[in-house]
Amino acid sequence: MLVNLRSLRNEIAALPEVAAVHTRLAARVGGVPTPALIQLGPLLGAARVPVLAALAAHHPAPLLYVVPSSDHAQRAHAALAEWLDEQPVLLFPAHDTLPYELIAPGISVLRQRLAVLHALTSYAPDHPPVIVAPVRAVLQPTLTPAALRQATITLQVGQPYAQEGLLRQWLTQGYQRVNLVQQPGELVRRGGLVDIWSPADEQPLRIEWFGDELDSLRRFDPASQRSEQRLNHVSVVPAYEAPMWHAAAAYARLATLDLSTMRPEARAVWVQMLSRLEMGDYRDSWAVLTPFFEQAGSALVEHLPPASVLACDELGGLAQVAHDWHFRAEEQHAELLLSGELPAAYPRPYLVWDELIEQTLSATASPLLLDLSNNDGIPDLPGLHRLPPLQAVPAPQFTAVERYGGQLKRVVQEIAKRVQQAQRVVLISPQAARLQELLAEACATSVAELPPHLTLLHGALDEGWYLPARNLMLYTDTELFGWRQRRAHTHRQQRKQRTADERAAFLRGLKAGDYVVHIEHGIAVYEGLLRRTVGGIEREYLALRYAGGDRLYVPVDQVDRVARYIGAGDSAPTLTRLGTQEWERAKRKARAAVRDLADDLLAIYARRQAEQGFAFAPDNDWQHELEESFGFIETGDQLRALNDVKQDMESPAPMDRLICGDVGFGKTEVALRAAFKAVQSGRQVAVLVPTTVLAQQHYTTFRERMASFPIEIEMLSRFRSPREQSQIIKRLARGEVDMLIGTHRLLSKDVVFKDLGLLIIDEEQRFGVRHKERLKELRTEVDVLTLTATPIPRTLHMTLAGIRDMSLINTPPEDRIPIKTYVLPNDDHLTRDAIQRELDRGGQVYYVHNRVQSIFHVATHLQQLVPAANITVAHGQMDERQLEQAMLAFFSGDYDVLVCTTIIENGLDVPNANTIIIDDATNYGLAQLYQLRGRVGRGASRAYAYLFYRNDRPLSEEARQRLQAIQEATELGAGFRIAMRDLELRGTGNLLGAEQSGHIAAVGFDLYSRLLEQAVQQLKAGVLPKPNLMGSGPGENGTALPLPAAPAPLVVDERVLVTPLVTLDLPLTAYLPESYIPDESVRLAVYQRLVEATTPQEVQALRSELRDRFGELPQSVADLLTWLLIKALALHANVSSVVATAEEFIIRLPALDPRARERLRRRFGRDVTIKVGQQFVRLDRRKLGEAWVEKLIGVLDLLGHDAPVTYTQEIRA
Repeated sequence: MLVNLRSLRNEIAALPEVAAVHTRLAARVGGVPTPALIQLGPLLGAARVPVLAALAAHHPAPLLYVVPSSDHAQRAHAALAEWLDEQPVLLFPAHDTLPYELIAPGISVLRQRLAVLHALTSYAPDHPPVIVAPVRAVLQPTLTPAALRQATITLQVGQPYAQEGLLRQWLTQGYQRVNLVQQPGELVRRGGLVDIWSPADEQPLRIEWFGDELDSLRRFDPASQRSEQRLNHVSVVPAYEAPMWHAAAAYARLATLDLSTMRPEARAVWVQMLSRLEMGDYRDSWAVLTPFFEQAGSALVEHLPPASVLACDELGGLAQVAHDWHFRAEEQHAELLLSGELPAAYPRPYLVWDELIEQTLSATASPLLLDLSNNDGIPDLPGLHRLPPLQAVPAPQFTAVERYGGQLKRVVQEIAKRVQQAQRVVLISPQAARLQELLAEACATSVAELPPHLTLLHGALDEGWYLPARNLMLYTDTELFGWRQRRAHTHRQQRKQRTADERAAFLRGLKAGDYVVHIEHGIAVYEGLLRRTVGGIEREYLALRYAGGDRLYVPVDQVDRVARYIGAGDSAPTLTRLGTQEWERAKRKARAAVRDLADDLLAIYARRQAEQGFAFAPDNDWQHELEESFGFIETGDQLRALNDVKQDMESPAPMDRLICGDVGFGKTEVALRAAFKAVQSGRQVAVLVPTTVLAQQHYTTFRERMASFPIEIEMLSRFRSPREQSQIIKRLARGEVDMLIGTHRLLSKDVVFKDLGLLIIDEEQRFGVRHKERLKELRTEVDVLTLTATPIPRTLHMTLAGIRDMSLINTPPEDRIPIKTYVLPNDDHLTRDAIQRELDRGGQVYYVHNRVQSIFHVATHLQQLVPAANITVAHGQMDERQLEQAMLAFFSGDYDVLVCTTIIENGLDVPNANTIIIDDATNYGLAQLYQLRGRVGRGASRAYAYLFYRNDRPLSEEARQRLQAIQEATELGAGFRIAMRDLELRGTGNLLGAEQSGHIAAVGFDLYSRLLEQAVQQLKAGVLPKPNLMGSGPGENGTALPLPAAPAPLVVDERVLVTPLVTLDLPLTAYLPESYIPDESVRLAVYQRLVEATTPQEVQALRSELRDRFGELPQSVADLLTWLLIKALALHANVSSVVATAEEFIIRLPALDPRARERLRRRFGRDVTIKVGQQFVRLDRRKLGEAWVEKLIGVLDLLGHDAPVTYTQEIRA
């Protein structure tokens, strides 16, 4: 018999007790919905999800499962998704704000809640949704069913819709007009196109009209803005959980509140919020309006259709949680009124338990209440006496199973014994195949011949149980290994890689007044885009101002010659004087400097390539098993980086690869798999980390992931006593330790490996000079893998990648939500509210205070602010054991708040910690703030970062800019922008060595990087003499190697630093009109994309993209694409210029290839409109008339290709 979760679910459904409940549920289908309450108990907590799954799978209406907390809801949601793989399982989260907080809940919360409301009105009859919600979520009102029906707009391709009417309706619902749709609740209109992102949808929608008829519906990627999926029909829900089309009336009531009792600072914030609401900007404060709508909001239960089931996890416990939450909320309300933070008459914005019960019982389609309980009867709590009469149904008997805590030998023995006693045993684990091997060994049989009543399933559940009625035991990783598998929702599709071109993205932020560098003319101030008419032809230009007020107008087809200026320090650069030699002198000096640097870099590269290393074996079954046990969906970048590492390891040349990825993007998993691969070839692994805390983190992670494999993992750090360290070192030398994780202690002379094969270094830049020297010695002996979260600009990456192997991980993990960041003056009320909010949703808090002398005083003060919080302290000067205990206790969830120094900066991964408060944030660098903020937001919940500054002293301009930059860089993978902004604020500093800083300041970081890249390419290609790596010592055959000649000058052809320049002077009005792309920053980014097109295929792809994103091409845009096509063909044909005069078009070349001349003769023969010379081709403009474009393209095509290719289709479309 095939055993899987579906078959187990069917067995549970067949139990008499469960079948009895199902019979009562079925009786309500099609009948008159009357209030009813069934209690199924006593029922083991671990068995509630499978029992609910068995009921839901056979019930034709939705099921809502209400649990005590947000953490419980997330676990139940994930478990139900495993048990019900063919049904939609949705999470209805609680707002991630406090009840009287004057901010809106996060976008992800809004999206999930509206998606649930929409699912309850649009599900397929044979697949009703199962919804999981914490009790707080159902106490927070949402749209009424009538309001949702009224506001939801269903669109169908081929039907007529008035575009203006739809836009007005969406705007009144709260959708915000933007230039580019990048998050839910936004829309933009461009002619016959409307982009809109309904919060209930995973991706935004592109709607296109043909006249009044809806012509197409397309989903598009918000990063690339390209369409991906065509739809026939779609529904668009309101932007918020409130009827914003009645916002004016609600605002009028809100504005009547008396503000006289508020303190002045709070009143000023309130007035600013009122101003935003009055102007229709609801994004940050829409929730403030919700108590003021004439019609009160509804609880989720009112949206349940007939025959639905409302399942409660301990009804009495839910009532108690609701009462406790209400008590804390009103306590906070009283404090806010007393401190003048809130207007006196602001009404309660949530439901209390009695109101929830009332709405449940009076709902049009009153759901059946199902109480899953450990008790008999309902406790005597307020509100519960109004429930209908209790119908008690005895629950099936489930009991808990034994936990083995990772004692694998005992696990295997016990399970083998149970199997021999004919007990049915099911193991579900991400490492099922490895467990299968171990059990086969214990049962003295092959994997294929394991007893039929032993089943191993690949998957992840939270807890196991024993069901005596079926003689069935279910074990999970919790029982087997002592830890719960964190997992992604694997039923979701893997997110596609969304990495926009970084240089274009950076130019998009260019604004008037910024310093820029023109590659030929030097440093200037950018003054914006402007249109000019020259010779009767209108085009768009970048206006640049140089020293003395001189101006240069750069055609937009040369935008790649302009880059934002980044120097080596924070001082403003000197503007270049046009018409002088000072810019050429600066470039000459920089060229000489990059030649020297390139020599040094290549010497290191060549020396490493000359060494003979160890070729690790290809992946084996255990490697595949470990990788399958990863609880998340790998991103494309992760898989590419892993493939790079494996190829390096299987090669005989020593690996020296850098994995560069943003905070929390999965570098550790790549390192872990590489370490496992090395051990499979019989070699030892050293993992070197900068802090004891990170050593402990990696030690825990590696042990958990490899628990089912016979691998010895140890840790060497301050957390180990001298005696323990001595024993570990002895075992290491004997080869009894496979992996050693530790701090710089690993580099001590007494630490000797028997057969070291792989060294993994986490954040190498944090080690000192002496340690780096030791690492240099190791690099020539073993494979080295370095991890860094310090983002590297792509221009520099492309350069260094030619010398040092490098892999970038730019894609965030699935379901990762950007961190909400606040920059505020230090305030006790804000601190208390931030901590209390996190505690209310079952989370944990970091409080960073970087002064050891006062850290315990701060912890005491926080305890007074939030008496219910469990608070502990951690800093680097603590006793090692104390520090270890504090960190592990926080990691295990024993404490709510960790007051700490920057010791947490690197690598600490606590998914339940989703709020960080950084005290006196002005004392930190931008990159350090970014690293600290990256400690939170590692789960699927919204994370918060509070950057506090002292309110007793003014902020310096640099500090203000630094805090503003970290606040603005909220998108995932913002590390690149942070790095570039840090370069702007501080300069490049010692990025490439102090001696290079002056040259970077003189020509700017972008041009410097391009010069360095070209120097490296030329040296590697042999254009320049390669550096003598061996001095004048003996060569391979004992002869002396000759010294190189004097260094040849670096041949810098600036045409290869950017897209080569072809002079075009053509009668084409080629530009992007404002009516087509109104926003200047978006227009500038599109120009950047366009000018980088160097082939006809790329031009055609851009034509399709523009058509998709912005609609039908105006004539000036079609002309611009024609211009680019002519430029691409001219580049391929080595044409230097194409110039139009009144009589002719002149194509100039350095020399006309005889084969090209012959192709022209065969193709055009006696064509009187063409004349061919030694270095030119002339076309008669007067005789060609309007056909000149096709003829010019045909000639250029023949000049560059052996066979003609047709590009004339859609040329002038």
